[in-house]
This record gives sequence, C-alpha cells and structure tokens, in this order.
Amino acid sequence: MNYTQENIRNLLLTGHAGTGKTTLVESLLYYTKGTDRFGRVEDGNTVCDFDPEEVKRKASLSLAIAPVEYSGTKLNLIDVPGLFDFELGMHEGIEAAESVIICISARDGLKVGSVKAHELAKKHHKSAIIYVSNVDVENADFYKVFEELKTEFGPSVCPIIVPVEQAGGRVYLNLVRMKAYSYVAGEAREVPMPSFGHRLDGLIAAMSEAVAETDETLMEKYFSGEAFTQEELQRGIKAGIKSGAITPVFCGAATRQECTDQLLHYMKHLMPSPAEAGPVVGENADGETVERECDSTGPLAAYVFKTIADPFIGKLSYVKVLSGVLKADSPLVNSRTGESERLGKLLFLKGKKQIDTAQIPAGDIGALTKLAETKTGDTLCAPGKVFKAPRPNFPIPTLSMALKVKQKGDESKISGALSRLMEEDCTLLYRMNTETTQQIISGLGEQHLDAVVSKLKSKFGVEVELTTPRIAYRESLRKKVKAQGRHKKQSGGHGQFGDVWIEFEPTDCESLVFEENVFGGAVPKNFFPAVEKGLQEAVKYGVLAGYPLVGLKATLVDGSYHPVDSNEQSFKMAAKIAYKSALPQAGPVLLEPIGTLKAYVPDNCTGDVMGEANKRRGRVLGMSRAEDGLQLVEAEMPVAEMHDFTTYLRSLTQGRGYFTFDFARYEPLPANLESKVIEEAKKFMVRGAEEE
Repeated sequence: MNYTQENIRNLLLTGHAGTGKTTLVESLLYYTKGTDRFGRVEDGNTVCDFDPEEVKRKASLSLAIAPVEYSGTKLNLIDVPGLFDFELGMHEGIEAAESVIICISARDGLKVGSVKAHELAKKHHKSAIIYVSNVDVENADFYKVFEELKTEFGPSVCPIIVPVEQAGGRVYLNLVRMKAYSYVAGEAREVPMPSFGHRLDGLIAAMSEAVAETDETLMEKYFSGEAFTQEELQRGIKAGIKSGAITPVFCGAATRQECTDQLLHYMKHLMPSPAEAGPVVGENADGETVERECDSTGPLAAYVFKTIADPFIGKLSYVKVLSGVLKADSPLVNSRTGESERLGKLLFLKGKKQIDTAQIPAGDIGALTKLAETKTGDTLCAPGKVFKAPRPNFPIPTLSMALKVKQKGDESKISGALSRLMEEDCTLLYRMNTETTQQIISGLGEQHLDAVVSKLKSKFGVEVELTTPRIAYRESLRKKVKAQGRHKKQSGGHGQFGDVWIEFEPTDCESLVFEENVFGGAVPKNFFPAVEKGLQEAVKYGVLAGYPLVGLKATLVDGSYHPVDSNEQSFKMAAKIAYKSALPQAGPVLLEPIGTLKAYVPDNCTGDVMGEANKRRGRVLGMSRAEDGLQLVEAEMPVAEMHDFTTYLRSLTQGRGYFTFDFARYEPLPANLESKVIEEAKKFMVRGAEEE
C-alpha cells in the first residue's frame, strides 16, 4: 500500500550500544502485527539484525529498514548500530529521517553514544524524542536517568510518559492525558492515578514550562497559573519538537510490550511528516541554491543514502524520494555524473525481506536494484530538472592495518572484493603501499576491521589476517663526501668501462639533485644522463635499511672513459658503485614520518592526551576550544607511535573524542631506535626473498 507524504513518518532509532533499539523495533512490529513472532537479539532472529555477522556478534553492524503500519500511517523505522566502530549507519540514516528516537537504558543511564546521537540530530535540524528503555529490568532507575537528561540537555527535556512502581505493580503515567495505565500481556488497562505527591507536580511543571516556551499565548497562560488543556499540550509539544525547543521523554519495556501502544500513538501525532519537515535545500545544474518541497506532484528527485553491494543479490541502493513519484519506467539522471541511470526493480524493504512495488511516492523510503554508477550520497532526478542534495560527511577512518593473504593465489581477489565492500561502506579505505609492498585497509576501529575480514571470507572466499603496517621510513646523509665509481668488465670482444668521481652532499630538496662540473671532457657529455639515471635508481635504496634516500645532491666532477668499451650502461653502473662507496662515509641517518595530530576531547581529558603525546615522542603545539564543547589538542607525532591511538582515545574518552592525523614531513629518527628499525628491515627483506 502506498501512503501520501502526510501519512509517512521516517524515524531514525539510535543511541548507545545495548540500549534496546533493535528490540524496540521488534516490539513495534509485533504490536502492529507486522511480524508473527517477537524476535530476540540473543536468538539471532530479529528483523533488523539479519546479516550473518550481526547474528554471530549479537549486535547491529549496519543500517536496516523496518516499516510499521499503524492507524493509517506508515512509520519507516531506520535501525542503526550503537557501536562506535559502525557509526556509519547513524550518519547514513540521519539523511533519510525527519525525526530521531534516542534510546537510553533505564539501568545503564545516559551514555556517550546517546549524547552523540542528540548532537547529530541538532546539527542536522532533526526533531528528536528520547525513549528510556528497560524500565522493567533489575536496578532500572528512570528518575535518575531523567535527572541526567535535564542536566545534559537542559529545560528542553519534557516528560510525557513516566513509570511509577507501587505495591500492585508498575503503572505508567501519561502526563498529557493525565491518566495511568498498567499492562497485562502487552494490553493497556486504565487504572486510578497513583499517589505521587510532589514528584508528580514537578513533572507536570517541567512539561508545562517546556510547552509554554513554544507559543506566546501559552506562555501568558502559564504565567497566569492556568493549567493547559490536553489539546494545548499536544499542540505545544508538536510545535516544540519540530522547532527543536522540546525533546519529549517516553519510556517503556519493549520485551513486555509495555507502552508500545502509547509510543506508536505519539510517533504518529507528534512527529513531523516529510511534508511538515520543510523543503530540502540543494543545488541545480548551475550550482545555484534551490529548494525541493516534499510533493508528489513535483519534479522527481530521489536521494541514495545507503548502498549494498553483495556478490549474491547484486547492488541495492536505498533511496528516499524527496519529491515526485519514482516509478519503474521513470527516466533518471544522476546529478553527480550527469549520466542516465536505468532502473531495475523498485522495492520496499523490511529487514532482509524485499517487497516489489510499482512506485515509491514522495517522502517514502525504498530501494532500487542494479544502478550502475550511482553511489551513496548521489541524487537521482528527472532529466532537465537537475537537483543535487548536499553530500553527507562520514566519519574518517583512523585505524590502519596491513592485509596478509593466508592462501597463495588469493592476492588478486582482494582488490575486487574490497572494492565491493567499499561501495557499501564509506568509512572503509583500501590502498596498496608500493614502498612497503603491503595492502592497507583503514577503518573506524578494531571491530570494524575484524568484521571486514569476516566478510571477505564469508562473501568472497578470501582468508586474510591483519598485521601492523610497516612504516615507510626514509634515509638521508649528514656529511659531504667524494667517491670514485669504477666499472670495468672484459669478456671477449667489446668490454665495459666507466669511471666517475662524484661529490655527494645533503640538500633540502627531497628528490635527487644532479649536477655536473667536469672539465676537459674527462667524461663525455653524452654519458651524463647515464650517470644521473644510475643515481636515480640507486637512491631508491639506502645503505642503512634499504629505505629510499632523500635530500641528496650529487655532482659529477671527474672520471675517465675508453673510446671503445665505454657505453651508457658502464657509466650507469659506475654511478651506482660510487653511491654505494660514498654513502656509508657520509653519516647516513634514518628519517621517520611525522604527522600533525588534531585530537578533539572533553575538557577533563586534555591533560591525559598531552601526556600521552609526550609519551609517544610527540610535541604538543597547543590547545584551543573546538565545537561540541570539546577541546582541540594539536601535536606533532611520529607515525610509528600512532598505530593504536584510535583505541587509546576511544577508551580514554569513552567514545566522545575523535582525531585527525595528516602527514607533515620527515625528521631524523632518534639514534637509540635506529638499530631496531634496521633489524626489522633486514627481517622483512629476508622474508620477502623467501616468499619469492
């Protein structure tokens, strides 16, 4: 059944890991008879955690869609992971939703993941509500959590449904209706209002104050001491949710179906539809700012917010139709490439279940098959009506590991397999480091990369292991030296003869600087290029550990030649001999890569980060205030000391902090570390020779 944009709600379910997001989806589906059984994460049979990796790990790893049909309204629930290593799902889903449901456990309290979800909702100007889950478990304390919410988010926090524990069992107070309900087998029964004393007065006051802030008339009524009617409360709360002035708080016990009915009611009546959320601001073909209203009669525009690239089911593109109606025969142009796209099937999704549809109307979410060139973040539009929605900013991968193939012959498969995985995971990077001859993958953390390894095996049949990447060191010299290179070879007939004297000295230029200062034709000019070519090949390998040599100036000053036996190859070899002879005498030194670290951390972590930077041989450059109430600590750090910094910072800040790290330059490696690096380089060369 197709719904109009007024009767659609797109809701992102997010929050810290373990707060019950996937279980809440199961509860909503089961209550509305969208499923015939209540799935459990522990049993691996939920609608949204359908990937084998999710079943194995008992946790959500990627975004999933579960539409719920309730009272003439379609609620597209977008369930995303709470684990920080898989936060891509949250950033994908926020682009498709008008509203965000932030889940918080009544037992565990407000955690960093839920705070970050609230910040993301504010940044993207999305309506948000808070759902306090697991009020039925041991050690749950809703009111402690509510105080944490008031402290963290301020007076915008507005209680709507709260639990009360009493002798006859737990009841839920609906502060809008001013009624109390108990639940038996998921069915609500109205019960007398419990005696709740001053706490009830405080909750009503908190709700009334938040509602009064949304309208001048309501503010006047509030200050006059009059109580709001149920209609005024609901109208004020809805307006406050849309403007961001109110963040309502609900609660429930999803596994017992307690308050599931009331949450559904308010999701329909309080949360904005795509039509109410306002137009999407983007660009036309000329780069001019334009707006697209969510209107089925408007020009077609569909935003691709997620891509699945599976070797078995093919490519699947999750789309939200911004305007117009998407049909199987709709002519489409990719606004990024300017090329036409041919549609495959049109689908609605419920977890892994695909439901064929003839069309996807404005405001709704669906999926398209077999789009050839379309990627996540692209906008598909009608020809001649180009519209580009803003491209999303995804988290930057900060943990890099080297891949080592377990089965010989699988090396060639890796590139293709990872290309497919990178199509669906914008936080995964892959590159070949030609210097260290290692294949490097980068992701958001250890669990992220571990999941990638598992997918390589299960989906593409490639077994790999992860190892610490080698560092691309450099070598240089500190002293000026002069050396002879003499190459002479006689093997019957024409021989080989080349003789050069070259001065080697340090220079600030990274690449080789070659000059000649030869008098009297000691070396004919036509052999100068051969000498330079020999040196260019020689500097690829230093004399300490075989790393490339930089900062070298070589001046050809003298030499000799044979009129018959001298040729280009002879002088090329002579140059290499001079290089190998001179460099050990020129004070060779190892250089290590240095990068600029920008770490964004809470105030109470700045001292620890600066101390850690010093411990890792870094130099702290300074500290300043950053966005989101964080502090920015800047430092210069050796690349060799940064490998596990992702894990360290996440542990220190409990996931609140993040960082960027960019290469800056090379600096001399401390002398006390040279022997270890040289020894490792020798081991690598021996291993490489054995593998060959």
